[in-house]
Amino acid sequence: MGAVVALSTLLDAQQVWRGRAAPLPAGEQPTGWAALDDVLPAGGWPPAALSEILLPADGVGELRLVLPSLARLTQGGRTVVIVAPPYLPCVAGWQQQGVDMRRVDIVAAGDSDVAWAMEQCLRSGSCAAVLAWPRQADDRTLRRLQVAADHGQALAFAFRDRKHLPHASPAALRLELEAAPRAQVWVRKCRGGSVPAQPVPLGRALH
Repeated sequence: MGAVVALSTLLDAQQVWRGRAAPLPAGEQPTGWAALDDVLPAGGWPPAALSEILLPADGVGELRLVLPSLARLTQGGRTVVIVAPPYLPCVAGWQQQGVDMRRVDIVAAGDSDVAWAMEQCLRSGSCAAVLAWPRQADDRTLRRLQVAADHGQALAFAFRDRKHLPHASPAALRLELEAAPRAQVWVRKCRGGSVPAQPVPLGRALH
């Protein structure tokens, strides 16, 4: 049998290669919320993919969650499309958050057409991000949105009632937003990584 040699001796003699973990690249699509970026596998929103954001109710501050990204994209000259929002965006408030409203288009659609309109915008390849509140969206519909986001290389945000949480989703990322008693986000699914056991606190109020 060969003699037992301490690993430290081999390392000191440079007889064993010591690997180092490669640094993680910065996220291609940062959310603008550092604590959230830190726990997401992509270091931000999954690029060219569908992110499903589950809510206790419409208008609880869900748009504040994505405003940093919308500001970054529109300032870069990219177009953002909002399909049938339950409330019209506050232009002055969005501008204060850095969003170039000249790059924001709003599409009117009935409940039965929201998912279709979102899919067409995503597939067009002319949008950096598409946001919608689809109320009639089954697994097959969400899968089409995921495929359309990949085809058009766009960010897709689907805001839905959190009652859908027990149902499986093809979305690359699934978040559950809590606005009270404090603003925080639960990561319920993230493609390519493990789901954090704790919610991610948001550093400032969503409202």
